[in-house]
Amino acid sequence: QVQVVESGGGLVQPGGSLRLSCAASVTIFSFYDMAWFRQAPGKQRELVALITTSRSTNYADSVKGRFTISRDNAKKTVYLQMNSLKPEDTAVYYCNARHVNSGNNYWGQGTQVTVSS
Repeated sequence: QVQVVESGGGLVQPGGSLRLSCAASVTIFSFYDMAWFRQAPGKQRELVALITTSRSTNYADSVKGRFTISRDNAKKTVYLQMNSLKPEDTAVYYCNARHVNSGNNYWGQGTQVTVSS
């Protein structure tokens, strides 16, 4: 039984900031690569940011320089700091936990981020 829960979404103005959190109820959080995906209306789900067990990171080109992914293994939580938000960032943001050994993937329920004036 694994539970992944996102929080922190909401309505913000263009240029604003928001921090998303994702808590994963797993036994050993440090064994999981963590990632944020998003899905906008009418579009496919896309990878936004990834942070591995070794804390390597990867970002979609569209968010580079604006978003920062981080993790706190003690809290079993991954964060997505989103700055300089644009209307194009509007989407449901999903957290994904992937066990590096088994490859099992676990998804959160999603949190809505709306960037609008």
